[in-house]
Amino acid sequence: MEGQFGSRGMENATPIPMADVLPSLTPMRAIGAVLDIAGSSSQVMFDHAEIDALAQSTDAAVASAGQIGSLVKMRVGNTWLIANIRSLRLEGSGDRIAAQVDFLGEGDEEKLTGKLYKFRRGVTRYPVPGCPVFPVTTADLKQIYAADERAHIEVGNVYPTKDIRAALYVDALLGKHFALLGSTGTGKSTAAALILHRICQLAPQGHILMIDPHGEYASAFKDGGALYDVSNLQMPYWLMNFEEHCEVFLTTDGSDRQVDADILAKCILAAKAKNRLAQEVGKLTVDAPIPYLLSDLTQIIQLEMGKMDRATDTAPYLRLRSKIDEIKGDPRYAFMFSGMLVADSMATFLARIFRLPGDGKPISIIDVSGVPSEITSVVVAVLSRMVFDFAIWSRGESKRPVLLVCEEAHRYVPNERNADGSSVGRILSRIAKEGRKYGVSLGLITQRPSDLAEGVLSQCGTILSMRLNNERDQAFVRAAMPEGARGFLDSIPALRNRECIAVGEGVATPIRLLFDSLEEHKRPASDDPLFSELWRDTGGEEAMLERTIKRWRSQGK
Repeated sequence: MEGQFGSRGMENATPIPMADVLPSLTPMRAIGAVLDIAGSSSQVMFDHAEIDALAQSTDAAVASAGQIGSLVKMRVGNTWLIANIRSLRLEGSGDRIAAQVDFLGEGDEEKLTGKLYKFRRGVTRYPVPGCPVFPVTTADLKQIYAADERAHIEVGNVYPTKDIRAALYVDALLGKHFALLGSTGTGKSTAAALILHRICQLAPQGHILMIDPHGEYASAFKDGGALYDVSNLQMPYWLMNFEEHCEVFLTTDGSDRQVDADILAKCILAAKAKNRLAQEVGKLTVDAPIPYLLSDLTQIIQLEMGKMDRATDTAPYLRLRSKIDEIKGDPRYAFMFSGMLVADSMATFLARIFRLPGDGKPISIIDVSGVPSEITSVVVAVLSRMVFDFAIWSRGESKRPVLLVCEEAHRYVPNERNADGSSVGRILSRIAKEGRKYGVSLGLITQRPSDLAEGVLSQCGTILSMRLNNERDQAFVRAAMPEGARGFLDSIPALRNRECIAVGEGVATPIRLLFDSLEEHKRPASDDPLFSELWRDTGGEEAMLERTIKRWRSQGK
């Protein structure tokens, strides 16, 4: 077979008439034959004339047969093998087309009609060279992409059809994490809102926490979610662990930082020991979420400083006290460091943020756009760690899995090249690696997957990739996706807006789909400004400037 069809002898091979190798096995005419078999990826040879003839078909699936990303089938015994076309190459005098294909799965053959049914992922028997190849029909696609009895949400239509629904299996999607990728302007935020709306409809008593860095999603979930920003978040500072305390209160580097950290640890422990709750804890640690007063902390720092003999020894204490006083007096930090947040409100805070109970609003949108940039990563770290710690310490209770969705994920889980040493990257990486054992699901949304920490994307069991324009991003996604989806991956740069490639545990088989259009009132506020229209508006500039400057100076919205 190598001498006739193999790539090494292709140039000098004597063309074999397609009719001799394409027996009429079904009413549908064969369009080619298997050439090479090599595990998941193999080669088939198409008849150029047959492909051209199919382009006139009224069946959309048949009409697209032979194109990159389309499906073909071949019979092996009583089963139909389904393969995806990865690449095409013209051969011989131009009457034949060599195609690389990836096998996706197989389905049983209905004895009377020869139709495919009961499709399943994976291949148990491979075809032999010379096996006829047929186009996949719309009826076949309905069987291939039909959702089974598992809980699922429908998010769009399978390409190139208009009526075959694309389903995501919720338990597999959330149980093994997912990532939604796409360049700016591809409809990524709207797709994220669509998926979350459908999950909320399926599970109105769910527990979803979304970190929103730009304040886009409040408009999308104003009716079905709980919305929090700096005006009502009320996140107690004492929920921070020691590492997060250091990020906020320490201003030095190197050996001075270690000296300051040792002093801070000793003083925080002493401040927490003053609370009666500390008496109920056998062995109090500096990481324990025990309420304490910031005034107690500064007082203890002052007392410790008084024990120093030399003025040079007091510098670390002065630095700490100055920073704490600065944060206490800064109104931008009031959502977290207000003196009103010293009561033991941990249960109330967790119940609000994690939707326990959900009260028909299963999603919390945490808008961190108004949080001072210096502590944004700390706020996200605290929220993420609370999700993980809650899951760990609630083991043995009735399980309450939590979905943590992180928009602009590359800001919080950066790779080594962009790493800033913040704790948020470490906790999100840990959730990616260990979260599913404890019932914590991670949803990462990003436009720059190549800027994510190495290994985090590969921990996502389902990847939904919209158009990616950057070659480095495309290569990064290609490395994280399974071998059998490579044919779909090659079409990522050519996807239209709202289109995506979905691969992994959350789908029956790799799918190219077009997301449903979302109702206007459910969309995030992420539309691009229309300069040509907005620059026509005139009048009212003075009042607008006055209002803007007032909000700017007061650091309010």
